[in-house]
Amino acid sequence: MIRDILIHPDPRLKKPCDPVAEVTAELSQLASDMLETMYEAPGIGLAAPQIGVMKRMIVMDCIKEGPPEPMVLLNPEVTWSSEDLSSYEEGCLSIPDQYAEVKRPAIVKVRWMDLTGAEQERQFEGLWATCVQHEIDHLDGKLFIDYLGPLKRQMITRKMEKLKRELARG
Repeated sequence: MIRDILIHPDPRLKKPCDPVAEVTAELSQLASDMLETMYEAPGIGLAAPQIGVMKRMIVMDCIKEGPPEPMVLLNPEVTWSSEDLSSYEEGCLSIPDQYAEVKRPAIVKVRWMDLTGAEQERQFEGLWATCVQHEIDHLDGKLFIDYLGPLKRQMITRKMEKLKRELARG
């Protein structure tokens, strides 16, 4: 089921999320809904708070061509990051049609729980590293525009407020 994606500014996008205590059938269904919503958008990552679910859960798939590689990460945390930085032009499904260069560690190691309840750990680089850090930020109530200067951030926020008003009018 495709879920509605919250648009910034929404107070839920600025709140830290609660850890996932256990894997349930509802959580598996949520993961399926999140992947469907992400692919439909289309995007390469989606965090649970973006659909109004305040749980530490993200989905992502950074494969542009070839068979998809969907990932579901519960309670993800960065356990190591490189000193080398990479800069990517980031966007966000909660901040549609707005993009900005963001510098982040080029390589990160992330630990998480999968949908079987097993602990996983993997090193990500390139677009995957950017995406996983961007999505984990969502779980901490942080948006990519928080890395920008105040003027650029305010300009984007005003554009989103206008978009929300237009959407509300239908």
